[in-house]
Parts: sequence; structure tokens; C-alpha cells
Amino acid sequence: MIYGYARVSTKGQAKDGNSLEVQEKLLKENGAAEIFADSFTGTKTDRPKLNELFSKLQSGDIFIVTKLDRIARSLSQGSELVNSLIARGVKVNILNIGVMDNTPSSKLIRNIFFAFAEFERDMIIERTSEGKAIAKQASDFREGRPKTYSSKQIAHALELLESKTYKQVEELTGISKSTLIRARRICNVVA
Repeated sequence: MIYGYARVSTKGQAKDGNSLEVQEKLLKENGAAEIFADSFTGTKTDRPKLNELFSKLQSGDIFIVTKLDRIARSLSQGSELVNSLIARGVKVNILNIGVMDNTPSSKLIRNIFFAFAEFERDMIIERTSEGKAIAKQASDFREGRPKTYSSKQIAHALELLESKTYKQVEELTGISKSTLIRARRICNVVA
């Protein structure tokens, strides 16, 4: 039986041809009869659908994945996963590389690709950390999502609530009822 595996880090990931839909289409085009898909980071090997798939695989089955980094993001984890499948008699077909087996050239190729996947992940982490460090130097830096409304806008909306309903204030200011309730609660706690 031919099994396919697709993975994205987040449900919203859809760039560089890595969306679940694109992966599943490629897997089907290459003969996958059953596809397992996870929305999970590649740094973890304990992924629900991957575990379910591994428990089904038997000697003679074919495991297909679109790219090596869909299996793992580190050299050691990826190599361990692929080697364990090959040792069980499962053929591993990585569509952008080819069929993996126990030959020295196949081992070399997959180790090089896993090393690049790990390097790419480390570079992303490094760039993100550098960006945060630069942003934190700004005097107005705030961790997290930027506020949608200023303190003055919230204060004005809360004043309007003294004579108007939540619905009326929401229509006038565009500030949602739930935001107004939270703001009112915070004001009551502070007062």
C-alpha cells in the first residue's frame, strides 16, 4: 500500500508550495491511496497523524512525502525516522529527492538534505531573535500584538456607555462589545 504524509507547522501556512492542499494533491498524483496530515512543528517527532501512519506501515509498503523537511527539521531526527522505516522494509519516496534505500549514496544524500533543513530552521530562529533584539531597543517597544484602539478611544467609548447601550457605542466607535466589557472590567479593578 502507498501511504502519504503531509505536514504544516501551522494551520495557516500556505507559502512555498507547503500548504496541506498542495502536498495532498502531489501525494495523490504520485499514487498515495491514504494520506495522513498534521498541523504540527517539524521539530517534534511525536505527531498524532505521523504516529498513526507509522503504526500502519508494514514491510513492502511505500511511504511518500513531498519534501524531506515535511518529515523532520533536524539531521538526527530525520535520519532516525527514515532509517527506521527502511529497516522495517518500508520504501521511502521523498518526491523532491527520490526513493531512499540503504545504499551509501542514498544515506549521504538524505543526511545532506536533513543538514540543510536543520540549518534553514536555525537561520530562521537566529533572524527572528535578531529582529526581536533590534525591536526591543526602541523606546516604544511592546511585546505582543499592537493595540487596535488608543487609551483615549477606549476612555471615550467608556464615557459614552454612561448614556448609551453597548450596541450604540459599538456602532459609534467601532469598538466591539467584548473589548468594551474588558476595558470596563479593568477600570473597575483599578478604581
